[in-house]
Amino acid sequence: MSTPHNNAKKGDIAKTVLMAGDPLRAKFTAETYLENPVCFNTVRGMYGYTGTYKGHPVSVMGHGMGIPSIGIYSYELYHFYDVENIIRFGSAGALHPDLKLGDIVIAMGSCTDSNYMAQFELPGTFAPIADYKMLSTATRLADEKGLPYMVGNVVSSDVFYMANPERTTCWRKMGALCVEMELPALYANAAYAGKRALGILSISDVIGKNEELSPEERQTKFTKMMELSLDTAISL
Repeated sequence: MSTPHNNAKKGDIAKTVLMAGDPLRAKFTAETYLENPVCFNTVRGMYGYTGTYKGHPVSVMGHGMGIPSIGIYSYELYHFYDVENIIRFGSAGALHPDLKLGDIVIAMGSCTDSNYMAQFELPGTFAPIADYKMLSTATRLADEKGLPYMVGNVVSSDVFYMANPERTTCWRKMGALCVEMELPALYANAAYAGKRALGILSISDVIGKNEELSPEERQTKFTKMMELSLDTAISL
């Protein structure tokens, strides 16, 4: 079968999928790390590949920018392609003062200003959180690799260019480690489908400072994050 956004057939996609906001990062990851990668999707330029990593089947796919975009792609993977695990590996802006460019954040939960949760019509506020087994696996592997990382809450916004940018820093007081734009939809979709999800992020810029990676560096220089995500994927 196919969907309006994915021309893969049943069986083309592995049970565990790594997803990146930038489809070119997904393409780079697949071509760099997967053995015999086969492209299963090019619709809307959202590349998806399946191959093997250290002998284990893994898929890598883009999800686009923002909560609505990852909401679509992850829903289809969980409900139409029998995917069990999704790891978002992507960029984030640091809020915590100890985070530096290239450091890793493993997202335990995600605060948000999005209205995505309203569709579930819950009688309260839903807390989007990661799957514990995936989280604990990633932290164990990060320790074994000696990577600079932090685990905790992040904030995910619908807005990149804020009318009042100083509002972003309010989340720092509540312990949010960094800012990104997708995880609540992924975590909510996983919960709704009875599946699993995790976000592994790499710091691409530091909020409030003139420190950032170029678009090219974001595509190709997040190798520690990519390798941690892949090793987590095959250790579940």
